[in-house]
Amino acid sequence: MNIIFVSTKRTWLAIAFIIVLFDQLTKKIVLNSLSEFQVINIFPFFDFIRLHNRGAAFSFLSDASGWQHWFFLSIGTIISVGIIYWIKSLPEKGRNILIVALFLILAGAIGNIIDRLLHGYVIDFLSFHYEGWYFPAFNVADSSISIGASLFLVDSFINNDLEINDSKKKLAKKNKKKLSKKRGKDLVDKKKK
Repeated sequence: MNIIFVSTKRTWLAIAFIIVLFDQLTKKIVLNSLSEFQVINIFPFFDFIRLHNRGAAFSFLSDASGWQHWFFLSIGTIISVGIIYWIKSLPEKGRNILIVALFLILAGAIGNIIDRLLHGYVIDFLSFHYEGWYFPAFNVADSSISIGASLFLVDSFINNDLEINDSKKKLAKKNKKKLSKKRGKDLVDKKKK
């Protein structure tokens, strides 16, 4: 699994581009094959369905009067630009999980931004359910964002532990120097007496 995270930023940029293309291709197929709200049952727990999500994740604010379209478009664009700058500022090596996470989040954000620009809504089509419970429908872009966010959390835990260990080492080194200076001073004071 480590080989996945060793690749360069250019490699992950290419993968992000492929994810955006795949996201748009699957949405185009759904638009051409299903009418809105049409369901195709694939398994007892999984359907293809065409939904138009005018809101955010889990259809948050989808029933608002229309202002949310521009709001989510703006937020998505600002976050995408911020992620691009963040990726550029990261070293090529050392934060590989974070780089992968950010590229996956970026790919998903761009896929959904394209939907909002072209259609005024995001096309969701993957629906998982069990008995009467339904998980909110989603798409390839949403999956990319979710996987990226999970990797982001993994990276933050790993690097938080590394930072804590580095801090402990620095503190121990600093205390050792202080102790060494104090011992040296004590020896000098004993010699003076």
